[in-house]
Amino acid sequence: MITLTDLLEARARLRGVAVHTPLVRYFGSENNGANPGAEEFYFKAENLQPIGSFKLRGAYNKVSSLTAEERARGVITYSSGNHAQGVAYAARALGVHAVIVMPGSAPKVKLDATAALGAEIVTVGSGSEERRDKALELAHAHGYVVIPPYDDLHIIAGQGTAGLEILEDLPDVELVLVPVGGGGLSSGIAAALKLSSSRARVIGVEPALANDAQQSLRQGHIVRIEATNAASTVADGLRTQSIGENNFEHLTKYLDGVVAVSEDEIFQAMRQIITGARLMAEPSGAVTMAAWMFHRTELPASRKTVAIISGGNADPHQVAELLEGR
Repeated sequence: MITLTDLLEARARLRGVAVHTPLVRYFGSENNGANPGAEEFYFKAENLQPIGSFKLRGAYNKVSSLTAEERARGVITYSSGNHAQGVAYAARALGVHAVIVMPGSAPKVKLDATAALGAEIVTVGSGSEERRDKALELAHAHGYVVIPPYDDLHIIAGQGTAGLEILEDLPDVELVLVPVGGGGLSSGIAAALKLSSSRARVIGVEPALANDAQQSLRQGHIVRIEATNAASTVADGLRTQSIGENNFEHLTKYLDGVVAVSEDEIFQAMRQIITGARLMAEPSGAVTMAAWMFHRTELPASRKTVAIISGGNADPHQVAELLEGR
């Protein structure tokens, strides 16, 4: 389990690298009948990071913690896109060779962005376990250091620095909504708030088509879903088949619940963020808004709520179709 010291050390490593992203107040009318003056609602705009997502935090914290010998061996990771860019960015900044195993079905914008950062890309099928197995195979063959996308204490601590920023900017926050894929961001933010003695509730949000975290926390053990199920959601950044062991431990202790949202709700929330808040959100980053728009009765009462926009690396064609109502 990470400690508050781990979070503070991660924040120090990330100073000057990751952006302290703003809390953007949302004044839209999409409140399902609630009085808009009765509460404050903010977006934590992680889409404004240099790579367009929060993944830079954990990736840089992990790569920068490696020894000189480990850096010389090069690093490898497996990702559907945003963690790929985070590792590629961190590796380039620190002069480390990076190999990224990605699904061939990843959005072209994410594939192109990762390649532009100088990483060597290996493509495989759509299953998250297939990506992991290929990365482990190449690491064994070439001596690369594996940088996990979420099941790692340095990754969790790095992602958790976003939680420290929320408390710095809004100390009396009452509810934080955070996307759940493998569990890195949700683990880190939940731990950061609870270890800082905040009374805020932290609720994870994931697609109903890939609700492995919700099932896992309900059943008390890690539940694995099929690759075809995980791949069916439009939220490509949340297509994990199971949360990690370290993540499960943190979420069990610190998370206050999980809400699952539908594909249509994700699209509507994505459109509302883009048109109502003038922020770019990819589907994975819009799930928190979907929970607030359509699942208010499942959420704790709150007068000050923060929804994490985890990333803004949306496919341009998808955005165009969305805005045109197709």
